[in-house]
Amino acid sequence: MKFTGSCHCGQVVFEIEGELTQVTECNCSICSQKGALLWGVPPDRFRLLTFQEKMATYTFGAQAIKHRFCPKCGIHTFAEGVLSGNPMVVVNARCLEGVELSSLPLRHFDGRSL
Repeated sequence: MKFTGSCHCGQVVFEIEGELTQVTECNCSICSQKGALLWGVPPDRFRLLTFQEKMATYTFGAQAIKHRFCPKCGIHTFAEGVLSGNPMVVVNARCLEGVELSSLPLRHFDGRSL
């Protein structure tokens, strides 16, 4: 299934393809403050519909994950990195159109322990 997502103001827009069967809540320092619900897919299932210049990037710690967000409205839309040796794009499922997140199982991830 294909989903469209965007930031609040619509400057950052993306498409993601896959089966959204659950979302993940991470308790690491950045995820717990953002309050994002996460869904990860391989990069070939993610398509950015916005020019890179329209986005901002934040990295911290080991600089391994690129947290992408809209510099206009401030909404975190997705992140790019390597998880368990595999390239991954992790979207903020709260940015997806037409998804009732409360109907999906919630998986907790202990990111503080990494």
